Amino acid sequence: MYKCMTKKLFTLLILSIISFSRVAAQDQEKPNIILVMADDQGWGDTGYNGHPFVQTPTMDEMAKKGFVFERFYAGAPVCSPTRASVLSGRSPIRTKVTNHGRYMRPHELTIAEILKANGYKTGIFGKVHLGSGQPNSPCNPSGMGFDEWTVGLNFFDNDPYLSDNGKVKQYKGKGSVILMDEALKFLKKHKDSGPSFTIIWFPSPHDPFREVPAGPSLYDGKKHAPYYREITLLDQQLGRLRKELRNMNIADNTILWYFSDNGGLVKESSGGREKKGSIYEGGLLVPSLIEWPAKNLKGKSKLPASTSDMLPTLLAMAGIKADFPHPLDGIDVSQAIYGKEMKRSNAMGFWHKIQGGQSTWSDRILKDIMEKQQANAPLPHNEMRMLKDVNEFPKFDESTKTGHSALNDWPWKVHCINGKKYELYNLEKDPMETNDLSKSPEHKQVFEKMKADLHSWMKSVVKSLNGDDYKKK
Repeated sequence: MYKCMTKKLFTLLILSIISFSRVAAQDQEKPNIILVMADDQGWGDTGYNGHPFVQTPTMDEMAKKGFVFERFYAGAPVCSPTRASVLSGRSPIRTKVTNHGRYMRPHELTIAEILKANGYKTGIFGKVHLGSGQPNSPCNPSGMGFDEWTVGLNFFDNDPYLSDNGKVKQYKGKGSVILMDEALKFLKKHKDSGPSFTIIWFPSPHDPFREVPAGPSLYDGKKHAPYYREITLLDQQLGRLRKELRNMNIADNTILWYFSDNGGLVKESSGGREKKGSIYEGGLLVPSLIEWPAKNLKGKSKLPASTSDMLPTLLAMAGIKADFPHPLDGIDVSQAIYGKEMKRSNAMGFWHKIQGGQSTWSDRILKDIMEKQQANAPLPHNEMRMLKDVNEFPKFDESTKTGHSALNDWPWKVHCINGKKYELYNLEKDPMETNDLSKSPEHKQVFEKMKADLHSWMKSVVKSLNGDDYKKK
């Protein structure tokens, strides 16, 4: 047992001392952890989930040889909030990431900080979309607990401008290939120096779809061909990663988890009603594949799980215990991954558009910063791009119901739309959410309980958004 002061720059508040306890295992026995996330790949945009033509041989092999969550949910139907849920284990609204382009508050305790305190080297590569790429910002990846980073502020494409530990430069080539290059350098650098935690967040298949896979042109004449080409490109890079892990002799004790940040861009293959941007199933369901050869993970689970579950689950799999200063929304679902039967101990809440999003033009902003750095001139965007959201603690009314929220307590799912319209679905019988049961006398008791539970969760989330979590010592 030892204590660690989280090293963050605060303007208003300071996190209290957090206690961590290590298991007796030596650092080299702890698993490496790699999280690979696509940007806008839907549940059905894979060969293993039955897509009629998209080629994803690496994902298909992982599904066959590894473990699959069949009902895996992104923490939100758009990118930034889901990323916050991965790092914090919390509803992203609690962390101030209410929509795309919002910064995660530096007060949050992240999985990277916990793993770093337990001997891990930590690195993040790709699209972060949670904060700044400038040096000395409490909202850059260093402030989130990462030792090394090469990142874009939002989606990027070919020849991107990226921030390498705060120094911006332009890279030549395909963005998704470049970030894999950087991630592999990090893994090779640290392969013999204890466990590592690596995040690889692809900028694809987000539009404008300019990246193409290696080999002959694919899907010519097919609808949404550029989108699916980028998915195949990601599959190729995922295959490259798995090959290099074997070449480095670290594949056996590496947890590799592949997933997506929100529902896909094509309704027909979303796996549910609607697509990205929607709280209906199609906006939230995503692929989820896990490998850990040392544990021989195999099979599938229908347990509903989400990106908020990743933090407590991965800590459990690594044998690390932590005391959290804030309430978590995620739970440890490792028993399901190990092939054991389990039920969720809590419902999963989702909420979109309590606030609007904010545009983040990654290349434009980073190029501006690069030019200032090269000229030794004052950096631009200091207040907006270094401290955005750090000092903002808006006071939302605790009864706020703006936007679209939902609570999934399998098999039931209740929706609240702007506090005026409610819907109830039985997902087991009605996975496409077409038969609203909210006005059915037969289901009145279920509906009233679900609605009350949703309101209670929303109130709790608003309290966190208002900063209540950080006032506790």
